[in-house]
Amino acid sequence: MTRWNRPLVVLCAAMAALTVVSLVGVVADDRVLTGAPIWLKVFKFSVSIVLYSATIAWILSVLPRRSRAAERAAVVLVGALTVEMIIITGQVIRGRTSHFNNATTLDGILFNLMGTAILALWFAQLVITIAVARRPLADRTAALGIRLGLAVSLLGAAAAVPMTLPLQAQSATVTGAHSVGVPDGGPGLPLVGWSTTGGDLRVGHFVGLHALQALPLLAWLLIALARRGSALGARLDETTRVRLVGIAGAAYAALVVLLTWQALRGQPLLRPDALTLAASGMLVAATAAAAAGALRRRPATVEVPDLEPAR
Repeated sequence: MTRWNRPLVVLCAAMAALTVVSLVGVVADDRVLTGAPIWLKVFKFSVSIVLYSATIAWILSVLPRRSRAAERAAVVLVGALTVEMIIITGQVIRGRTSHFNNATTLDGILFNLMGTAILALWFAQLVITIAVARRPLADRTAALGIRLGLAVSLLGAAAAVPMTLPLQAQSATVTGAHSVGVPDGGPGLPLVGWSTTGGDLRVGHFVGLHALQALPLLAWLLIALARRGSALGARLDETTRVRLVGIAGAAYAALVVLLTWQALRGQPLLRPDALTLAASGMLVAATAAAAAGALRRRPATVEVPDLEPAR
């Protein structure tokens, strides 16, 4: 932990505390906003930032050498997320929506400030992504998993841009929406609230952001399987592992695009039409074929070095 980025660790701890506070708010505060308990948004954002800040801090800790650009970008990242959470929590306390709210001058200013903070966050992560891409790691599989996780999560963040566009009739007090084809706040899936009657841009956004955890975890799983010496592990030499992670990264990025495309066409996640099902089937088939091809190649000697944070 001595090499973990301190501002990110502090942010992670603060968001963990806010998670507890917001959970109490969900239980104790009976106010409802856009069809959900008013503190639920703070709870979901707090949990998400805990995972995000901890992951970025870990990624910076495994770099063999410190990157000054990445460390500075991490400070910008922490500042942007702090601004966003102060606004979201403050608006909950006021009983107001934080996103897409242009009802008053203050609401509009706060929403625009959030947009500026998120833009700064995106570019800060881009700097971190470039810095990580330029630093060699002890294992190519882990390196690719981390780099693709960062890159695809940037795509997932960009999937939120259509939320700010006037995709449907909106009132003068609302600028943008999560849902497409139906108003925000309608029937939704438990906890996440994704619309069950129309498209929801949060689906692709959510899935894309969590590539940051999913793809490095896949890399670690492949490394662990290679170490076990099983029949499957014997086929997982480093080249094969790298190919599998690359295939997974490409498939993950395609899935983010597919989910966003589905939402933009006004389709609920669990009610895809024939075109969406066909595209999904093609993605699954192409991914399976590519993975099978990677596994069929004749493996070389499996060498799996230990990957520990640099001291």
